[in-house]
Amino acid sequence: MASGSDRNPIIIGGLPSQVPDFDPEETQEWLDSLDGVVDERGRERARYLMLRLIERAREKRVAVPEMRSTDYVNTIATKDEPFFPGNEEIERKILNATRWNAAVMVSRAQRPGIGVGGHIATFASSASLYDVGFNHFFRGKDAGDGGDQIFFQGHASPGVYARAFLLDRLSETHLDGFRQEKSRAPHGLSSYPHPRMMPDFWEFPTVSMGLGPIGAIYQARMNRYLQARGIADTSNSRVWAFLGDGEMDEPESLGQLTLAAREGLDNLTFVVNCNLQRLDGPVRGNGKIIQELESVFRGAGWNVIKLVWDRSWDPLLAQDRDGVLVNKLNTTPDGQFQTYATETGAYIRQHFFGDDQRLRSMVENMTDDQLLHLGRGGHDHRKIYAAYKAATEHQGQPTVILAQTIKGWTLGPNFEGRNATHQMKKLTVDDLKRFRDRLHLPIPDKELESGLPPYYHPGRDSEEIQYMHDRRKSLGGYVPTRVDRSKPLNLPGEKTYAALKKGSGQQQIATTMAFVRLLKDLMRDKEIGKRFVPIAPDEYRTFGMDSLFPTAKIYNPLGQTYESVDRDLLLSYKETPTGQMLHDGISEAGCTASLIAAGSSYATHGEPLIPVYVFYSMFGFQRTGDQFWQMADQMARGFVLGATAGRTTLTGEGTQHADGHSQLLASTNPACIAYDPAFGFEIAHIVRDGLRRMYGENAEDVFYYLTVYNEPIHHPAEPENVDVEGILKGLYRFRQGEAGEIPAQILASGVAVPWALTAQRILAEDWNVRADVWSATSWNELRRDAVAAEEHNLLHPEEEQQVAYVTRKLQDAQGPVLAVSDWMRSVPDQIARWVPGTYQSLGADGFGFADTRGAARRFFHIDAESIVVGVLTELAREGKVDRSVLKQAIDRYQILDVTAADPGTMGGDA
Repeated sequence: MASGSDRNPIIIGGLPSQVPDFDPEETQEWLDSLDGVVDERGRERARYLMLRLIERAREKRVAVPEMRSTDYVNTIATKDEPFFPGNEEIERKILNATRWNAAVMVSRAQRPGIGVGGHIATFASSASLYDVGFNHFFRGKDAGDGGDQIFFQGHASPGVYARAFLLDRLSETHLDGFRQEKSRAPHGLSSYPHPRMMPDFWEFPTVSMGLGPIGAIYQARMNRYLQARGIADTSNSRVWAFLGDGEMDEPESLGQLTLAAREGLDNLTFVVNCNLQRLDGPVRGNGKIIQELESVFRGAGWNVIKLVWDRSWDPLLAQDRDGVLVNKLNTTPDGQFQTYATETGAYIRQHFFGDDQRLRSMVENMTDDQLLHLGRGGHDHRKIYAAYKAATEHQGQPTVILAQTIKGWTLGPNFEGRNATHQMKKLTVDDLKRFRDRLHLPIPDKELESGLPPYYHPGRDSEEIQYMHDRRKSLGGYVPTRVDRSKPLNLPGEKTYAALKKGSGQQQIATTMAFVRLLKDLMRDKEIGKRFVPIAPDEYRTFGMDSLFPTAKIYNPLGQTYESVDRDLLLSYKETPTGQMLHDGISEAGCTASLIAAGSSYATHGEPLIPVYVFYSMFGFQRTGDQFWQMADQMARGFVLGATAGRTTLTGEGTQHADGHSQLLASTNPACIAYDPAFGFEIAHIVRDGLRRMYGENAEDVFYYLTVYNEPIHHPAEPENVDVEGILKGLYRFRQGEAGEIPAQILASGVAVPWALTAQRILAEDWNVRADVWSATSWNELRRDAVAAEEHNLLHPEEEQQVAYVTRKLQDAQGPVLAVSDWMRSVPDQIARWVPGTYQSLGADGFGFADTRGAARRFFHIDAESIVVGVLTELAREGKVDRSVLKQAIDRYQILDVTAADPGTMGGDA
């Protein structure tokens, strides 16, 4: 890792508009020299000299302004290209075989009766970019460390499978199971990189565009974090992210570039495959995407390497003394370059070189066929090697390589550079023959004219295959490979949870604070304390987590180079290179990327981390739901805290902060175990069980979501003989009704349990109703259990029929069941069909708003008095009370008047 003094700072100086000239005579000499060059040698020569001076100034560490973009040529000059250590002829044969098998695999997947599709054009354009990496750069895991972390472009997966086939990692049966994960099990292949579907092969899910780039940035940062904290040696690990130029339109792709530059992540390399096409058309038809991206990355503080042209352009550029060719390259838009990729050499001669005599003379000795084969840099192994080597040797900055390619390269005129090429999945017989001839493969016509096109393998003993194995052996093993070398953690015992189980005594605290108290105790544990990774988006103080600042401190690779304004306070802001807390600023996307990188460290580096990501609940699943799906696919583990939860609990903040649905969104993620606890002792049992399930023996690939609140309440001590199984499965009876004669049941979750307890008292005192109060710690888990029981019964009718847990728990409960929460009714309604007897729910459906907690709860009819009316309504429906009492209750408690409600506790803001 480069030290702070070795890094290229993002801001390196500006024009000297306010600096006095202490030697005007010397200044005039320099200006006269420049004028003389312009007058005698022309502007292009003067431009060249100025650029060389800027280059030399940077070498001498002179602060000069960064250029937004450079000429549309390769960054690395031909004279500066390093020796290429590989056997290019053999590598070309390997690549040809890989290209063929990738295309054939997708084409065969379109066979009659299957037709599952696939994409071949993306890999066709990026094949050389991957091949050079596989042969010379990508480190495997055989050395016992994490090797390199490679984020493969999702649509390029056929090429990765095709290469694995040549190495005997996959068979023909596997290739024929492409996109048939169940019907061809255990040989089915996932469509894209999906670790959950292929847990021994893929490491990172990337096809949800934009998540690969941000994931790679935070993976590189997590590598540095692990190193700094002494948990894992990641000094030899490099993160590679292969991306599309169209993908860079996603806000996540570019949104966190400055973090990578700010922290000097020179262990990170982006390779942007600039084939100038999106899924359905050009990326910047009227512009130049490479130039645009160069400006963006340079401005963000990255090292930029442009890989635009292959070696066939070198002689032409060497002749370009007056810059006319470079000017033509600079001014030709991408849409036209895409057209050149589909046209003839004669067309290129006329339209590219034909409008200037100097250009025409450059190519007068070249044939049309030679002009046709003036290629793009992303297809040239030597140029790619030079770019990769420069990237791996650069210090102090992350590097992006902008490589120009042609989409569908080598697939033939029906594919190359066509707008529709992304959706083209099948090769005709004529396409196959042209493709075979282009790749020089010994496949006879008859094998292409009847049945499915064959795969090609040069033989296990061929020099190509031996070369591949040798290269991978020298680089530390095969990639991609996912390995879980982690061991179960020695988890803390009962003592760590004892304080929370005692309750809060006379003090009122919110469930958020109850969790933070537990987290502090867990982080003190000698066995696992150092493995906790607190993460928050600029809200540690909001959640009362500033109490961790003095001991855990905030991670910053530069440390704290300033005096903190609150340095005299006990809980002052403290940054250090070995800090434990990740403070990712106001970026939920960045925080979630940190969560995923930390939560999958058990597999990436064999060292389990326990991320604890705390955020405003409204801005979790709603804002970054795609990343939580990515987390599930990557099989990351950890705790996610939706703090300030509820539609009426944070109501002072208004509509956009009023979360009444994140539990419902969480229910859609199969890997998410979601809870809505009411009291500290419930949190203690849930967290302890979560640690066991995620980090103990036979660890599960799940993550926990807990919604916690900012409303202070008295937390009772854990009841004797508490129903721990019920807490973990989602429902237990917290307090049995003791007064009243007419039975009823109230199910409540989270912050609604105290309302239910108040309603229990009112029902007994005013209406002779004996209501039991149940804490529904997880509506979602109750539903999952019920669905699993029904699935078992459907498939095993001859066996004893299973009964849903919620049905068993309530089967002896008397009276109607009313459910209430600070969520929309859809959340508790998930269990409606499995509740025996009468079931009704109350909820906060609709938009939230700013008001007192009491007014909001009265408006949504979920407060204690509304619960009373709800229970009476269900009892009236069953004939247990007279319907006349309903109007009496509504009038008595002024249910229709929000101003009549007790405002509730103060503090309904952040």
